[in-house]
Amino acid sequence: MDPNRLKGKNILITGAARGMGAANAESFAAQGANICLGDLDREEAQKVADRINNADNGQAITVKMDVSKREDNAAAVAATVEAFGSINVGLFNAGLNKPKFFMDIDEDNWDMIMNVNTKAMWLGMQEVARQMIDQGPMDGHPYKLINVGSIASRKPLIDVTVYCTSKYGCLALTHCGALGLAEHNITVNGYAPGVVVTPLWEQLDKDLVNMGFKERAGQAYDDIVENFLQIKRVSYPEDVTGTASFLASNDSDYMTGQMIHVDGGWCIQ
Repeated sequence: MDPNRLKGKNILITGAARGMGAANAESFAAQGANICLGDLDREEAQKVADRINNADNGQAITVKMDVSKREDNAAAVAATVEAFGSINVGLFNAGLNKPKFFMDIDEDNWDMIMNVNTKAMWLGMQEVARQMIDQGPMDGHPYKLINVGSIASRKPLIDVTVYCTSKYGCLALTHCGALGLAEHNITVNGYAPGVVVTPLWEQLDKDLVNMGFKERAGQAYDDIVENFLQIKRVSYPEDVTGTASFLASNDSDYMTGQMIHVDGGWCIQ
């Protein structure tokens, strides 16, 4: 790992207290970036920040934020700029899921998932881009917005209709954001994981058993690996950090509007 690949990058990550957000925060910092970790659970986020600040490279701060509120997104951007002087990259990682069959979906389920997975991404993109535009051109390289999509950005799944809708929305935000922000030298890309062993997936596994869709814990993992993945294992947060680092780095300067699948080959089924 190049300790200078992301040197000079000041990065805001939402949903950074655990899972892929935490793994990316530590990976980015190890490559020289300064990180603002935004999460509703600031205590857990601080543990990640402490690990970063006790290591040899990069610095980290935390902010408590409800990503579905514009004022919290604006405050997180302001905290990043106050601590590090500017913001160069926004990684919109916050997300949640609560599976229901199509006819069992209610307004509460819809609003909860859409607010965090899609509305919050739109708000974060706007607030980070607003700051980037105010900062003006940056040393010959574009600013970067990175959206975390999902295999559900491309594949309909019977048990998570609202989650699929929200992640199709992430894909649309990536495409439309790339079009709308190009004139400001801001690129918008994303990556789409499949099954990643995180607290979100662990809870989903339990929920699928409780709703009768699966018979035992771990069956969802096993069925997906057997039937859909070309790489015959589930993934872990560390499996996405390389792609995320590429999108945050100058190596991706000539890319925009792209959603890279990091899903073990699920998308080609």
